[in-house]
Amino acid sequence: MTAAVHSVEVLIAEADPWTSNLLQQLVLDVRGDARVLQVSDGQAALARCKRRLPDLVIADGELPGLDGVELLRQLRRHPRTPALPFVLISGRLDAQSVRAARPLAPSAYLAKPFNAESLRQRLHALLPAASGTVSLRPALLVSELREFLDTVREEGQGAPLLSDVRNAVSQGLQSGEQDLGELEAVFGRDPQITALLIAAASTAAQHQGVPCQTLAQALQRLGVARTLNLVLGLALQRNAQLRDPRLAELATRAWQQARRSAELARWLAGELKLDAELCFTAGLLHNLGELALLRSLQDWLEAGGELNDEQIDDAMRQRAASFGSALRIRWRLPFGLRELIAAFYGLGSGVFSREALVLNLSGLLLALPASEQPTSLAEARCVRMLRLDLGLLERLPAELYQAS
Repeated sequence: MTAAVHSVEVLIAEADPWTSNLLQQLVLDVRGDARVLQVSDGQAALARCKRRLPDLVIADGELPGLDGVELLRQLRRHPRTPALPFVLISGRLDAQSVRAARPLAPSAYLAKPFNAESLRQRLHALLPAASGTVSLRPALLVSELREFLDTVREEGQGAPLLSDVRNAVSQGLQSGEQDLGELEAVFGRDPQITALLIAAASTAAQHQGVPCQTLAQALQRLGVARTLNLVLGLALQRNAQLRDPRLAELATRAWQQARRSAELARWLAGELKLDAELCFTAGLLHNLGELALLRSLQDWLEAGGELNDEQIDDAMRQRAASFGSALRIRWRLPFGLRELIAAFYGLGSGVFSREALVLNLSGLLLALPASEQPTSLAEARCVRMLRLDLGLLERLPAELYQAS
């Protein structure tokens, strides 16, 4: 397919990186050929507009330095920008703030937390239609799979979403009737969403000095509206579904492994009177790199690359761990949670929490050959350090550590 001759340019002025990325995904969902520029303060947004006018500005009303209202005021004063489409997203909903913004004629004045689905509908009206056919296949800028994976690993695109998660997000945004308990029940099965919401809540809580480390804690911090918006941002990412049957099968196995490890870690922690939900979260996220890698392999195919079975096997063996590490660092997951995830794969030197030992034991149990019983791990380092009663291993439910 051919690309559009004239693409639109959209400037997003938003200090919170998670919200900025969500807005970017909404724009690209409406206009896949759009050029999206992201800045984190009002002065940078104004400077960018003075250099070159975008086709649309989306700005947070509470930007640092020059806030969104003042940015709009200055743009309206300029003779070249009197009718520039401008979406203002503000937490100030009092009558005085609304009256102050009204004479500036914003194209839309949205309250925080905004409804992402409603904003997407507004963008359809604000962004001009493409002048040509937009390519659905991104161009390959590299010729080798190795070089492609080296490049996309640091971008942190993450994993595809489960279909039931996508459906839950869509229904929740349309009805507005879901509560935190319902969201936890649906999203708690998906490693990618769990990681994203914990990371977003931890970022928002940095000034409090108390990072979130479980999904339940994150949901309490974020609330229903912001949670749904963040997850919708993932659902809107292009090429998010694994269309290749080989990759889809591997992803299904990875999801099953993540859930088994999470349930196993929670059971062990519960028996030992430890933080069961924290162990569940670490177990769920341990193979996030595998899912992120599979997503990137699908992107390679969508861009016109070739992929044989041997290349898939080599990539999964050699690159899954580095993809997971890069994603957890990029999302700035709490360090304590990252330590637990690392413990699933092995124990180095130093002092370990009992929760870390539980994660290590979970990894050993899941790798146990079908012919061996859990008690065969009696001399394992984590078992000795936990001073584990072997009776606990004897009553371990088989369905938690044996693949069905």
